Amino acid sequence: MNNTIKLAVAAALLAAASSANAGIIIPAGDWTLDIGGVVNMYYTSTRATGTPSGDLTAGANAGGSRTASNITTGLLPNYITFSGKTRQNDLDVGFTISMQPGGSTVNALSGGGSNENRQQFLTFGDASWGSIKLGKDLGIFASDAILSDMTLLGVGSGAGTLVGNTTTLGRIGTGYIYADWKNQIAYSSPNWSGFSFTAGVTQGWNAVNTAPAITGGATNLQRGGSEPAFEGKASYAWTGDVAGKVWVSGITQKVQAFTTIGGDSRGEAVDIGANVNVAGFGLTGYYFTGRGIGNQYQFSGAFDALGQKRDSDGGYVQATYTIPGVGTKVGASWGTSNLDSTANDTMGNAKNEMWTIGVYHPLTKHLNLVAEYSDAKDKVDAKGAIAATESQAKTVALGAILFF
Repeated sequence: MNNTIKLAVAAALLAAASSANAGIIIPAGDWTLDIGGVVNMYYTSTRATGTPSGDLTAGANAGGSRTASNITTGLLPNYITFSGKTRQNDLDVGFTISMQPGGSTVNALSGGGSNENRQQFLTFGDASWGSIKLGKDLGIFASDAILSDMTLLGVGSGAGTLVGNTTTLGRIGTGYIYADWKNQIAYSSPNWSGFSFTAGVTQGWNAVNTAPAITGGATNLQRGGSEPAFEGKASYAWTGDVAGKVWVSGITQKVQAFTTIGGDSRGEAVDIGANVNVAGFGLTGYYFTGRGIGNQYQFSGAFDALGQKRDSDGGYVQATYTIPGVGTKVGASWGTSNLDSTANDTMGNAKNEMWTIGVYHPLTKHLNLVAEYSDAKDKVDAKGAIAATESQAKTVALGAILFF
């Protein structure tokens, strides 16, 4: 596996995407097998104040506060990935299967937390015309946003409450919408002097967690993903003394009402981002905007109870510096995710934002020590008879992450 932190993260999330990100290589007849993964754990302490709102406030009592200390995995789960590749009939053929054993729990007799299976896919193609992927992998829209997030090596927000969670949130919902892990059929182009694109059909998500439109109105109205989603992205990367990458991506999906309320609709979003690296300094900027897609998880809170789309937008900025000769990376980032109220909503406009300061030190080629501080705020404006709510969660995280 490449000994830079950034490539190690990409290898952990997108195993077998590039032969440069090799882990433990095993020749096996016509095949070359690759075993790689991630092991991480952090001690976290979260001080939450304000109105309760789940992970962000660590279960604080209304108007009160709470401190929650946990030992947990971070934004990345623990990971083991098995992949293989071969050349047959003028085609590059490959597969990836991964497992994510949970390491976070607060209940006795739970066995060790949740377990996930995020990746199972096959690929075939050729350098001359590109490759096709069939299976489950990281979604296309907003994937570069999470892969560029420095909290991928750490914790970010969401460490206060662990029940039912395999990982923390990082900057999900405070700067970008989660790309998630989706069944998909996707085509990726060759790399044409730094330019490439990916387009695919992915599993449609249901739209859930709809807030009431009026007092006594319907709550938790579900709207079904009646058709697949269509996602795509294009990017241009360059190298040299000033290296970097720019990208755009988008998603659209039909959403079908389960009842006569609202009728069918469509959720959609686009984003744009860039990162530039020069003389040890790194700068990342990202922005997204959407309608009927939510601001944290895709299609969660995307519609009001009468089926009207909620608008959302947000983004983040991030600056890092890698100390020469030491390899320690220090960074600071700020991001926000916003969800606009509709005319029917009793809830007001919602805004989530977070500051993070982090230090990431490579103790060895594969082992990194991490120290992070994150200050997350969650605010919903008053509307009608419903009062405004505001909460804050300050999290300190100390731990280590190992890539192999």
